[in-house]
Amino acid sequence: MNSLERVMTALRREQPDRVPVWELIVNQPVIDALYGDISYQDFVERELDGVTLVEDQLTEPVGESLERDEWGIVWKMPEFGIPYAVGHPLESWDDLADYRAPDPEADHRLRTLEAAIERFKGEKAIVFLGHDVYEFCAYLRGMDKLLMDYALHPQKVHQLCRIIIDYKKRVMQRALEMGADIGLTGDDYAHRHAPMMSPAHFEEFIQPYFAEIIEVTHQAGAPFVKHTDGNVWQILDMMIDAGIDAIDPLEPIANMDIGEVKKAYGDRLAVCGNVDCGELLCRGTPEQVVEATKETIAKASPGGGHILASSNSIHPAVRPENYRAMLDAAAEFGQYPLDEQMVAEYREKNYIADIAGEEYGDFERA
Repeated sequence: MNSLERVMTALRREQPDRVPVWELIVNQPVIDALYGDISYQDFVERELDGVTLVEDQLTEPVGESLERDEWGIVWKMPEFGIPYAVGHPLESWDDLADYRAPDPEADHRLRTLEAAIERFKGEKAIVFLGHDVYEFCAYLRGMDKLLMDYALHPQKVHQLCRIIIDYKKRVMQRALEMGADIGLTGDDYAHRHAPMMSPAHFEEFIQPYFAEIIEVTHQAGAPFVKHTDGNVWQILDMMIDAGIDAIDPLEPIANMDIGEVKKAYGDRLAVCGNVDCGELLCRGTPEQVVEATKETIAKASPGGGHILASSNSIHPAVRPENYRAMLDAAAEFGQYPLDEQMVAEYREKNYIADIAGEEYGDFERA
């Protein structure tokens, strides 16, 4: 099998030749430390079964390390890592009447994706990372305001969700028509203990729009992967009911044990993850990483339906030698048929309890 076949087999909940390896994000400092000055796509060529692409946004500088995008959101741009929103264009709901989304048909929107398709089509799994409505509502309003808006201004929230999802659906549709193999949305719904909104608010303000972008993906003949951090036990059934084909990354430190998720839902979705990148990959040893990777494979990979990844991303604080150990362990222990003795031994382990200490606990599941 090549990389594309391997990933697509796993997403069908079937068993490929080996456990596929992919990451939502691999930040440049880790790549540089491992290989020198090569690009993310060069790294994918050498190490991963899938490549992740996002849409292209035009931005303008508005201050020191600050940029405004086409939505009017102002972003703080760290030297390394992921930008974060610091300026929100819809400070008042009075601004909504005249607010317009960017043009989803803009010529520049998918240029990076187009180049990746030319390079990887038919060989690597091309994952297009979009959004549904939760994070962009927060970017446009501010998180604190949005969570209050759910209770105080529900109709305004629905109007804003419609603006966002219509744009995001069209960009996803274009990406899949162009040649992306997999659709994904990256909105994070939860922190370590629970979702950031009530299940009732999730059902009202997120799930219906989320289901729309899943439907667009399925209409294009592509599988849909949902990425969200945190403890999502309380809303996982609703995400599955919306139609997801796989979930990523199942943070172990948030009590999202990948073996438990597969046991409960493995007949309905594939699982991606979940080697801890908050403590283990940053502060652990390579030997600990190998043990955790073996445990993850033992819990999630039997029978297929598993893509190995970190518990979020390979961010700049990840020790390169630890990521190297994870990749090497995946290659050594992820070949099918899996070692039955290893599976029997390691599926009973719980590495995150030792790594995280007091940070780990039995959080509410329902």
